[in-house]
Amino acid sequence: MAIAGDSKVNINVSNDSCHAETNSSNHLLPRFWIALIFTIPILGFAMGDMIPFLNIHKVIPLKLVLWVQLILTTPVVCWAGLPFFKWGWQSLIKGKFNMWTLVTIGTGTAYIFSFMVVIIPSIYPSSFDSNGIFPVYFESAAVIITLVLLGQILESRASSKTWDSISSLLEQLPKVAYRVGRNGDQSIPIDLVEINDYLRVRPGDKIPVDGTIQEGSSSITESMITGESIPIDKTIGDVVIGGTINNQGAFIMKAEKVGSETVLARIIELVLKAQNSRAPIQWVVDRVSTVFVPSVMAIALATFIIWFILGPQPRLSYALVNALSVLIIACPCALGLATPLSITVGVGLGAQSGILVKNAIALEKLSSVQSLILDKTGTLTEGRPRLVGINPLRDWKKNKVLQYAATLEKTSNHPLAFAIVDAVKKEKIYLLKAETTVSVPGGGIVGVIDGREVHIGKTSWLKACGIEIPENIIQKINGFSKNGYTCSLIAIDGILMGYLTLSDPIKKDARDIVKNLHAMGLKLIMLTGDSKGAAKVAAEELGIKEFYGDLTPGDKSTFVKRMKEQQIKTAMVGDGVNDAPALTEADVGIAMGKGSDIAIESADITLLKGDISGIEKALRISRYTLRNIRQNLFFAFFYNVLSIPIAAGILYPFYGFLLNPMIACLVMSMSSLSVVINSLRLRKVRL
Repeated sequence: MAIAGDSKVNINVSNDSCHAETNSSNHLLPRFWIALIFTIPILGFAMGDMIPFLNIHKVIPLKLVLWVQLILTTPVVCWAGLPFFKWGWQSLIKGKFNMWTLVTIGTGTAYIFSFMVVIIPSIYPSSFDSNGIFPVYFESAAVIITLVLLGQILESRASSKTWDSISSLLEQLPKVAYRVGRNGDQSIPIDLVEINDYLRVRPGDKIPVDGTIQEGSSSITESMITGESIPIDKTIGDVVIGGTINNQGAFIMKAEKVGSETVLARIIELVLKAQNSRAPIQWVVDRVSTVFVPSVMAIALATFIIWFILGPQPRLSYALVNALSVLIIACPCALGLATPLSITVGVGLGAQSGILVKNAIALEKLSSVQSLILDKTGTLTEGRPRLVGINPLRDWKKNKVLQYAATLEKTSNHPLAFAIVDAVKKEKIYLLKAETTVSVPGGGIVGVIDGREVHIGKTSWLKACGIEIPENIIQKINGFSKNGYTCSLIAIDGILMGYLTLSDPIKKDARDIVKNLHAMGLKLIMLTGDSKGAAKVAAEELGIKEFYGDLTPGDKSTFVKRMKEQQIKTAMVGDGVNDAPALTEADVGIAMGKGSDIAIESADITLLKGDISGIEKALRISRYTLRNIRQNLFFAFFYNVLSIPIAAGILYPFYGFLLNPMIACLVMSMSSLSVVINSLRLRKVRL
């Protein structure tokens, strides 16, 4: 298994404006400590005159103090801050300005100006000094780099918490499996398990890979997949999922999916892709950033010019300090973190709740959905129909009708098919051999059994196939439909053989969930391939006012398309093959995890538990996530709007207040950290 055992996640969670990776603190930490060790004495020398009992400048000649500051600052700027300058230089070359552009220009200007004062002071006019002393800004460059390093480390460690959902999934991956062989069980690494291997699973073990039970039985906790904490009883023939926990029983299983094909590996892969994908709102942020950074550079230049022309002496000093403050305080790191961190947390929250989101686009679209279209069978109903009646015609026997029906239905994964096949197992009726079977989604199945053509499916489909259905039979079927039953008709060689009556009860919590969805402002519509009568009974029981029955997959897809043409943002929920076209057509397709693979592949969001409550949870996650993103953007954007004028010195004429570049850097770092903390609040949302 390519993904097994790899607990390190190294994915860039931000755009070009930030480089917050889950392992970035590892290579930035040594740089931070070196920067801190050198910056403390730099501050001491720079502030020597401000400390009464120290009076450094009276003890040590000023020229020597300047040289010491230069020597101490150089490794801070040229080594500790080297990654920032590389990123800033790349942004300048590519013309994609970001926070590192501002940091590079700001600290670079402060260092180079101070460097020239020490090395070649004669290049500056005497009018630029203050009482014969040229100002230097070594402490500003060193402190800013040190604080930016600290901010990056804090952001990295805080943002790494957003990967807890992935870490918890990775921890579920077992390391070994016990392969059953002629000479007993052999312990092998999980990577060596192959398809069709027989594996022994002992009590308390994690199930190694996906497969089916061949011998024995047990109860299995599948909470890591479905979010359901109650153990599920499993016996021979039942499917088990790798990474889930075997409780008390022991069994032998046959490996059917290994490595990257297992459910858990696919979930991890999809969650990682979704967390690293970009929501549409991020493109807005990117466009703002491309305008914002050049604007800040222009404001900083204007600030320098105004202070240099109109400011008090030493004008160059005031001009440089205020321009530097503007560049530093406007760093848009908070803007860059606002969207990706919220998406990462939101997708992770969904994964922990058994809700698999394929990408950030689906998460954002779901938050603004106005109409929710629901399939009936398997979505609103239990999806485990029961065969309640066998109605043969002419001289056919009940067992023969059931035998022919189950022989065709065993090739289908529709819930009604499962009910018919289960009935055959209970009656211990052997199945025949079906040839050239063709499944028609939304219609039925046709095949050849013992040389005879057999049809099973809906009334309308059998009619379309040219099979005559007596009027009295249609009336009886309509009567069953009005009472909420579903009927499957079976015909041999074009002659009606009989019909089966099935019942699929409404899910226990469906009524409450429908009520909650209505309360969330959604318009609910039920579409089903079942009869109009069955649709009406279910809709009335659930409190859904708009419903449609006897629909083909094409009808469902057309209905969804029509909703989109009316500019109504629509989500479709389904679980069967016949729902796949509509799931694809909808703004957001939601598949019930216990449905067909085609439905799941067609959907944007999968409810792994197959529980209708997941719909409400998914909607809440999407809305909370988008609200969190908007909060982050508000904090980041308005922080810059308010702080830039202050950094430029707008308060100086009124209150004599100027913002020190070091304080500006500290405030900028705290702004970024506040966005991270606000994003992490999503993890505590109660669904």
